[in-house]
Amino acid sequence: MYKLVKPLFFKMDAEAAHHLVVDGLGTAARVPGMPSLLSAIWGVRERAELAVDLFGMHFSHPVGLAAGLDKNAKAVNGFSRIGLSFMEVGTVTPKGQPGNEQPRLFRLPPDEALVNRMGFNNDGAEAMAERLAGLARRPIPIAVNIGKNKTTPNENAADDYRECIRLLYPHGDFFVVNISSPNTPDLRKLQHGDELRLLLDAVRDEMGKQAAALGGKPKPILVKIAPDNDETQLAYMAEAIRASGMSGIIATNTTIGRDGLTHPNAKETGGLSGRPLTERSTEIIRSLYALTEGKLPIIGSGGIFSAQDAYDKIRAGASLIEVYTAMIYKGPGVIKEIAGGLRQLLKRDGYERITQAIGADHRK
Repeated sequence: MYKLVKPLFFKMDAEAAHHLVVDGLGTAARVPGMPSLLSAIWGVRERAELAVDLFGMHFSHPVGLAAGLDKNAKAVNGFSRIGLSFMEVGTVTPKGQPGNEQPRLFRLPPDEALVNRMGFNNDGAEAMAERLAGLARRPIPIAVNIGKNKTTPNENAADDYRECIRLLYPHGDFFVVNISSPNTPDLRKLQHGDELRLLLDAVRDEMGKQAAALGGKPKPILVKIAPDNDETQLAYMAEAIRASGMSGIIATNTTIGRDGLTHPNAKETGGLSGRPLTERSTEIIRSLYALTEGKLPIIGSGGIFSAQDAYDKIRAGASLIEVYTAMIYKGPGVIKEIAGGLRQLLKRDGYERITQAIGADHRK
């Protein structure tokens, strides 16, 4: 089905097509009978061998949606019907902001890639809280990806992350600290040195305050990192994230690298996602798993287009994986394709459950 409409989408401006899909999916989920139809076409049947229990939550299979597609939580019910086992919404900032000037999203079809310099365009934390509160229930685990406003200096960044947590804590199942987008000036500096430790301490403190006020244990919170870090930087971040009591890492965000690209849009500034990121993100996962001795869960993201891509990241150390750019190039059917392919790969390698394959490359 997606093959029929993809040429039409690809004739449109990339961002216009993005909004059309998200708004359309959100609308479809409100039409009687449509959610069931979406599930019938793209839903993924739960299989015990693919299930993952992590962060105190149940994931029916490892495949989720990365942040950036549903920035404002407009289509949670729709996305939950196309086979995903979890999804990120956002990145959201305390105050709504327009993001960078358009055009700011570019396709690179021969490279199966995207370049974006969106700049955290979003409606703000209050608007997202209202939308999530309006859900009758959260149909799949929802991760809220949080960031700082563009006008907030780094020395005050912790206040922005705290505010996002305060406003959204009741409405997310877990949270993601985004300090790795290349499209907000100086944001990536928060990945290093005392800035990282101080920020994560503030985040942990705020999560604890909200848990105490609302009851229950603090919800899980992960840190999303960039693929453009060397081994020394990775080692520092892994230790800081572990020491701060974070629940895990998402590896990785987009890259500022441009090696091997063929399309003219490669010259555009911004973060590159898709096929060119496949190997690098897997390398980062492998390094992080070794650095943390497999004790800190990793969600793998970056260039996952097939079951083999997902399996490579799982064997490298990822407990769950996320797709985004593959959805643009292959459509929602890629979720079912990956889940089905993972079952075959497990059978080939003699595993009864996907959890047995996590970090398998380190046990050779």
